[in-house]
Amino acid sequence: MTEQQEASEDAVMTRIGQAVILLHAGDREEARNRLGEIWNEIGEDGDSLHRCTLAHYMADAQDDPADELAWDLRALTAAEGPGPGARDGRPVQHDPPPAVRVFYPSLHLSLAADYVKLRRPEAARLHLARARAATGALADDGYGNGVRAAIARLERRLAGEPRGRPRPFPEQHP
Repeated sequence: MTEQQEASEDAVMTRIGQAVILLHAGDREEARNRLGEIWNEIGEDGDSLHRCTLAHYMADAQDDPADELAWDLRALTAAEGPGPGARDGRPVQHDPPPAVRVFYPSLHLSLAADYVKLRRPEAARLHLARARAATGALADDGYGNGVRAAIARLERRLAGEPRGRPRPFPEQHP
């Protein structure tokens, strides 16, 4: 990789980071605008780490839970990379880079939380189990411990949910 390519990639992550600062400061609309511009620039075939990171934060910038789910699904798709393809008639398996693999627990946790918001507890449980199964990629540090704690909190919350039917909305009666 050339120095120019490295600087360009660092610039993308810097721009994503700047948009995330806006998001955390409460300016969701401007964060969405900036992340959307970067998404359009890097495209569907851009670097998987960039697409995964950007889509993961773009999900957090959404107001509608269905839009949040769509972006979290894009983040997972980006983390999985191009996926199996065909080379000389044989499938090509893609092993995501370790820098992306460490995001799997968080990506599945986000999807589980999205499904909880959308009153789809079975889908939430499925992704929560995948999040728990992927925790081996996490270090024993602040990030890893935070993700594991968030998984445990959502597991406790879902343990109190009835299986099968979604709970009624607050304004509805069972």
